[in-house]
Amino acid sequence: MSYGKRKDEHLEICLNEDVTSALTTGLEKYRLVHNALPEIALEEVSTESRFLGHGLCAPFLISAMTGGSEPAQEINRRLATAAQQLGLAMGLGSQRASIENPDLTETYQVRDYAPDILLLANLGAVQLNYGYGAEECRHAVESVQADGLVLHLNPLQEALQPEGNTDFRGLLEKIGHVCETLEYPVLIKEVGWGLSARTATLLQKAGVAALDVSGAGGTSWSRVEQYRSHSSIQAEVAGAFDAWGLPTAESLIQVRETCPHLPLVASGGISDGVQAAMCLALGANLVGIGRPLLHPARESTEAVVDRLTVIVRQLRTAMFATGAATLARLDASRIERRN
Repeated sequence: MSYGKRKDEHLEICLNEDVTSALTTGLEKYRLVHNALPEIALEEVSTESRFLGHGLCAPFLISAMTGGSEPAQEINRRLATAAQQLGLAMGLGSQRASIENPDLTETYQVRDYAPDILLLANLGAVQLNYGYGAEECRHAVESVQADGLVLHLNPLQEALQPEGNTDFRGLLEKIGHVCETLEYPVLIKEVGWGLSARTATLLQKAGVAALDVSGAGGTSWSRVEQYRSHSSIQAEVAGAFDAWGLPTAESLIQVRETCPHLPLVASGGISDGVQAAMCLALGANLVGIGRPLLHPARESTEAVVDRLTVIVRQLRTAMFATGAATLARLDASRIERRN
């Protein structure tokens, strides 16, 4: 099976099946502290932020989802158009399909639809052990006129795929070489099982520009692979990992404590602006949202804009109700752990 065909299967499963992790994000253990006397006006509340030197109207990243086929191309264009309209960042799906088949590059090319956004290219980090190097990483960025590169880590997913690439030996050194060699910022993203404090420390020393913790509580790729299974044995192996991983809140807190100054993206099960506000108060600089935008993106650009507008307004309202007029003031003092 071609890599592009595999991505189409992933897309259809995420659209049509229940692939939510058996774990929660852990955000339910926290709450924002309501301020009945905020001493600010709602119109004063600003969601403007900066990430990797780029200004954003709100601290949201449309997380990497797809590419490599005609349906994926239309989804990416709609997501990018929405990001441009709202002043948000966007990550592309894994571009391995276009590296292997350059004819598929246009399914990832969205710059004409979003000339001003922070745009992130994407490759699987494990491909550095399968013939890829700095040149392929550079091509992934420049072929789509991106501003940086995400290298995603997905050892469990690769292990659950019959066609998976499972040699992760010596990968940290190769990631460090890409960080040192590439002229663009390199981010590391898990795909839904979280980054631990130890892993974050190693990656920070390797020179990454930012981390996306991508914790458990959202899309479970073990469930996705379970739906893709062609044998009962394969399905049963995948099914044992429904509750695997570090929940988003736990991963975010661990990584922020370990890497106090490194830019962080919180993703994994975030679906509304109140959850986003919690992540920002817990130490995130940006919040990634993926699968909640997939159905709107299949429908229309307007549906994506509407969904994101709701989420941004929820964030702004949560900031107002905690008395935080800016994102800098939406800090740990605005949140408390539930009893």
